[in-house]
This record gives sequence, structure tokens and C-alpha cells, in this order.
Amino acid sequence: MIVGAGMAGAKGAEALRDQGFDGRITLLGDEPHRPYERPPLSKDYLLGNAEFDAAYVHPENWYADNQVDLRLSTSARQIDRSLRQVELADGSRLDFDKLMLATGAHPRSIPIPGHDAEGVLHLRRVGDSDRIKQALNDIEHLVVVGAGWIGLEVASAARQAGVGVTVVETAELPLLRVLGREAAEVFAALHREKGVSFRFTTALDEILAPSGQVTGVRLTDGLEIEAQAVLVAVGVEPDVELASEAKLRVSNGVLVDATLRTADPNIVAAGDVANAFHPLLGKQIRVEHWANALNQPAIAASSMLGRDSTYSELPYFFTDQYDLGMEYLGHVEPGEYDEVLFRGDVETREFIAFWLSGGRVLAGMNVNVWDVTEQIKTLITSGTTVDRQALRDPSVPLNEHVAR
Repeated sequence: MIVGAGMAGAKGAEALRDQGFDGRITLLGDEPHRPYERPPLSKDYLLGNAEFDAAYVHPENWYADNQVDLRLSTSARQIDRSLRQVELADGSRLDFDKLMLATGAHPRSIPIPGHDAEGVLHLRRVGDSDRIKQALNDIEHLVVVGAGWIGLEVASAARQAGVGVTVVETAELPLLRVLGREAAEVFAALHREKGVSFRFTTALDEILAPSGQVTGVRLTDGLEIEAQAVLVAVGVEPDVELASEAKLRVSNGVLVDATLRTADPNIVAAGDVANAFHPLLGKQIRVEHWANALNQPAIAASSMLGRDSTYSELPYFFTDQYDLGMEYLGHVEPGEYDEVLFRGDVETREFIAFWLSGGRVLAGMNVNVWDVTEQIKTLITSGTTVDRQALRDPSVPLNEHVAR
């Protein structure tokens, strides 16, 4: 059984069949839509450049053709580990031999006056994207709370729709924790060029909605900004309620080992909800990006079938904002690197950035430079001390220069 019919859940069902399992698969999802990918919700679908059908993980008939019992608009309420049963919201129970938790995450809210007013938006599901798309047709100004990936992608969509945008962020720059100051400046400059206003080192004190409809916001520094909608994009929380009530180990997600098994040998976790031990990085990490939902389920399925595969893919994510396309590979926490090295032209936004520690590459971000992720991956996984001057030089091939 798989609980959670997002991309991770759908890929889990696919992996079980691909790996030869011919038994019963039940896939439970609380949305009315069959499994779909989430990146288009803040990118092509939101921009109106793609239909929603393009986001579906599988064609409609795939589930029946592969004997996957897909149950939509169906919520799991409780896991009984001793009986190996899942209780549904309607009180009925389903048996399982092995269980995959792919419950994902939900957007954080901000508990301030006006947080529930008409015009306060979040982005996680297709209905949220539809509401944002409609709002961008109707409003003159949008306040975005949070300068992370979702906030900036929606800001980009809003500006391309001709809507004024103010981004409110508690840090000094967008994406500061994720990228560090050097690379974060690139995204700040990009959005300023496109007309976005930033309000850094401040937060929302109140969403102004005297008649129940958003009319603006008041910041903690006292500034009031007129707006007809507010997007709250301050991150997500992993959906661990089922796991927690089942007394599984939970800490910033469901704790799993490198095989994606929980402390219960009959239960695995994959996708946004899984806080997994990464054998290459040597620590637990939880990654909220598309690539994990795509790739982790194959390992989780293998573990469900009694095999001992481990998940060692490097974290990967991408973004599209205006004319900037970017891919990021690796994992770096603040304070873990001692240098950011740029290769290419930062001013024209055609470059690769590398995060280094002790001369070793920990992560790489290619901006409007393509077909280099495998070479960046080799630099990271090799653990080689690089020639810094050669790494800066675009005329030196990435796959030729590294060893000192």
C-alpha cells in the first residue's frame, strides 16, 4: 500500500511493477486528481504556457492497465502497525503487508491578523495555482511573503502578467540560506531589473482586510503596502501526522535510513516527507524537490520487496524565472563552505557557480549553461581537490582540469 498519490506515490507504484511485484497495490490520495507533478504549478501551467494534462505522472488508463487500485479523494486517518492496517477517514480499514508513506508536505501559514482573508493565497496544489492564475488576471499589485523558490517563481509569473510585485523577506537577500550572499545577489538583481520591489529584514504584522478582502499589508517596520492579494510562500512542513501517531521516529520528516526504511521494517517513506540518511553526505537530509519524488520511490520499492538498495542521488532542483534557467546539484548548509567560485559571465547571467570547502566541490549551479550536470556531479562525488584557476576558466573543459 502507498499513502500519498503525488508524484512520489505514483512513481512508487510504477517501481513496484517495474521490479516484478505482481501483487495488490493500493494507492491512496486525498486529492480528486490522479497523481501529477508540482513544478508546473509555479512555472509553465501558472504562466499559461502548458495545459494541466501535461503535468500528470501517468496517462489516465495506466493505473487500471497496471492493476493499481487508485483511490482518489481518500484520506488515511491512522496506521495500526500491530495489525498492519490503515484506517481511512470514513472509518474503514485496509490491510497492508508493506507500506510506503509518500504524504508530502503542506504550506506553512503565518498566524497574524487577516491570514484567512479573501485574497490570501498559497501554492501547493493545482487548485492553488488556478486561484493564483485568476488573481493575476484581476489585480494590480501582489505582495509575496517569502523570497524562496516558490515566492520568486510566482513573482516572475506576476510580473510577466503585468502585475506589480512587492516581496517581503526576513533575510537580507532572496534565497540567502540556500545559496549564500554571492549567488543570492544574482536573483535579487534579476528581479529588481524586472520591476520587483523588495522589503528585506522585515515581516508582515497584519494583512489588511477591513471588509474580509485583502486591501494591503502592514509590515513590522510600520510600512503599509496596498495590494489586492497576498501570496504566503514561507516554506512547507512535512506531513508527518500519520507517522507520528503511529509512533514512528519523526524529526523534520519521517526518519529513514539510506534504504528509506523507517524503524518499522514494514514501512518505508519517500519524497518530501522522508528525512533520509545520505551515504555520500554522511547525514540525514530532507529534500523538498521534484528529483527526490522522481527517484527515491524506486529505492523505497526495492526495500519493500526485501532488497537492500540505497539512495545516494545528489539533491537536484531547477528553476525558471523570466529568461533565467537554472539547475542546482549538491547540498550545502550555511557555514559548510568557504568559497563560492564563478565560471563564466555573472553579469549576463551565463555562468556556473561552485560551492567549495577545502578546495573540494560540494555543489554546483549552472545558470543559462546547459548539459553540464553530469560533469558537476563527477566533481562533487569524486571528492577531488580542484584546480581553482582552471575551474574558473570556461575554456578548460570541466572534465579535464580537476586534479592537482
